[in-house]
Amino acid sequence: MVALWLPQQARATHIVGGELDLQHQSGSQYLLTLNLYFDDVNGSAGALDASLMAGIFDKANNLRMADIPLPRVSDTFVSYTNPACATGSLRTRKLVYQSSIALLPGTFNSVAGYYVAVERCCRNLAITNIVDPGAAAQAFYLEFPAVVRNGQPFVDSTPRIFPPLGDYACLGQTFYYDFGGQDPDGDSLAYDMVTPLNGHASSMVPAPAVAAPAPYAPVVWTTGLGPQNQIPGSPALGIHPRTGRLTVRPNRLGLFVFGVRCAEYRRGVKIGETRRDFQLYVLSCPQNAQPTVRVASGAGNAFYQPGRDTLRIVSDVARCIRIRTTDPDPNTRLTITTRPVNFTGTTPVFTSSSVGTVRGPGAPDTLVTTLCFPNCADTGGRVFLLDIIVADEGCSLPRRDTLRLAFTAAPSLNTGPVLTSSFPPAPTAAPVVVTVARGDVFTATLAGTDRERNALVLSAAGQNFDLGSAGMTFAAQNGAGQASATFRWAPDCSLAAPATRLVRFRLTETEPCQPIPRELLVQFRVVPTADTVAFELPNIITPNNDGRNDFFSMPDLPTDFCDARFATVRIFSRWGQQVYQSDERGFRWPGAGAAGLYYYLVTYTNGRKLKGWLEVAP
Repeated sequence: MVALWLPQQARATHIVGGELDLQHQSGSQYLLTLNLYFDDVNGSAGALDASLMAGIFDKANNLRMADIPLPRVSDTFVSYTNPACATGSLRTRKLVYQSSIALLPGTFNSVAGYYVAVERCCRNLAITNIVDPGAAAQAFYLEFPAVVRNGQPFVDSTPRIFPPLGDYACLGQTFYYDFGGQDPDGDSLAYDMVTPLNGHASSMVPAPAVAAPAPYAPVVWTTGLGPQNQIPGSPALGIHPRTGRLTVRPNRLGLFVFGVRCAEYRRGVKIGETRRDFQLYVLSCPQNAQPTVRVASGAGNAFYQPGRDTLRIVSDVARCIRIRTTDPDPNTRLTITTRPVNFTGTTPVFTSSSVGTVRGPGAPDTLVTTLCFPNCADTGGRVFLLDIIVADEGCSLPRRDTLRLAFTAAPSLNTGPVLTSSFPPAPTAAPVVVTVARGDVFTATLAGTDRERNALVLSAAGQNFDLGSAGMTFAAQNGAGQASATFRWAPDCSLAAPATRLVRFRLTETEPCQPIPRELLVQFRVVPTADTVAFELPNIITPNNDGRNDFFSMPDLPTDFCDARFATVRIFSRWGQQVYQSDERGFRWPGAGAAGLYYYLVTYTNGRKLKGWLEVAP
C-alpha cells in the first residue's frame, strides 16, 4: 500500500467514472465488484491500482462492518457503439476489482440495511462542469438490505446497471444511450439524475487505506449547472425513470461528468440502490442530416399519415406494407428496424432487405423494403402501435427517424380441410364399424385436401393401444394442400374372436392461426372364420399314369393361421369305409385301386372342417 502515497500518483488524474456491484452466489457468499472507468488518453499509468479497499457500513449508525480488499482482475477497453466513429481524444478502459465475501445472517441483519463505499481521486482536469476537477475525487457507493428478514433469508443482488458509455455527443445533435439495467431478482428499477459524490479522498491522499463512512460530500457544480442540468442543452441531460434511457441535445462543447442512480424496489419498498458516475465528451462533429421514413398506404402515391391513419390488416392480400426511406446526405447506409410500443408477441417481419445504401454511385435515392404481418396477427379489435425506425451510420451515433404505425389486424379466414376415405360411410354420431376375419388382411386409403393450400398432416392413433403392437400400420404422405395415407391391418394370433379396436384418424392443418381438424373414428371388429366351408376343386382323377390327373391333392387349402392349422385328411368310400388318411398338407392320393365315388374330410386344429366328393375314373 506504500506505493499509493507516492507524489507521482497524488498528481494523477484519470477517473472517468464507475459503479459497485454485489451479486449473490450461494448461501451467504456474495461477489463484490468495482468497475472503474479509466481515461486511457489523459490518465497516468501510475494510477492503475493493483487493488483498492472497500468498506461496508451499517446505514443506521455508520458503524464499520468490514474492510474488503479488492484486487484488480481484468483490464479491457470500452467499445464504441460504432467503431468507425472512434476519435483519438476518447479512449476508456474498464478496470474490474473483485472479491468474494461472506454476509452472515448473524452479522448483517440490521433493519436499516448497509452500504459499500470505495474512495479514489482524482477526476480529469479537462472536466468543464465541476469546480477544480483535477482535485475532485469519486466515492463509489452501493446500498443493500439485510440478508435476513423476519427470521428468513432475504437474498438480493444489486441491479446490474447499464453498459458503459464509450461514445461522445455532437454539439447540437440529439444524443441517446440506454443505461437501463437488469435485476437478477426481478425487482423494480427506477432511475434518476444525481450529483456525483466526491467523498474524502484528495489529490494529496488519492487512495485512502480505508474508505471513510458517510456522509460523502458531492462535487461542486460550476455556475448555472446542477443535478437536473448536468450537461446543458435542449433538452439537458436526463434519464427516463423506468427505462434508463439517457437523452441530451447539448449546446456547449466540453467534457462533462454526470451521475445516475438506480434504485431497486421489492413489493413497493426500496431495498437498495447503486450509483454510476461517468463523463461525456461533447465535440463539434461534421453535419449529418436526419434520414426519413414513410409507409405507402396503398396504390398510387398515397402515404400513411402518422397520428391520423390506422392501418387495417384484414385479408391475405393486404398483409404487407412497403417502407420507403431516404437521406439527404450522399453515400448513406440506412438500416430499418421495428419496435413494438404497446404489445408483445408476434411482430411483422421484413421479406426484403432492410439495409441498403442510398444516393451513392449506382445506388437509388430511396431504399424500399417490404414488411409483412403474419397470417395469425390479431389485435383483438384494439389498436396496436409499432415504431418503424430508420438509422444512418453517422457519428457519434446514428441519426434516426421514427414513424409510429397504428394498426388493427385480424387473422386470415380458414374454411378447413376435407377428409375422404375408402371406409364405409360414417353413421351419425357413431364410429364406422369394420369387421375383419382373423387371417385376412384389411386395407383402406384416406385423403385430405385444403382449398387454402395449408400444410396438411394425416395421423392415426389407437384408443388405449399402440397401432404397431396390434399389427396395424399407417403410412402417410403429407404436404401443402393435400395429404394421403394407407391403413393396413392383419389381425394377429393374440386377438381372440370377437375383439374390437378403436382407431381415430385425424387430418390437421399446421399453418393457419385457427386450424380446423377433421376426424374419422373407426371401430374394427375381429370375427371368426366359419367352421365348415364347402370346398370346390376338380373332383375327378384318372390314375392311369398318363401324367394328367393321376392323383388327388389339395394345394389350395387355406393356410395355417394361429390355432387354425391343418390336422388331417381322410377319404371314405361311398359306404363310409376309410380308405386313406394323411397329416401332411402336401398329400397325394393315387386312388384305392377301384373306380367309383369317394368322399374326403379335411380337419383343422381349431375344429374347422372342409369336405367334398371325388370320382375315381377307370
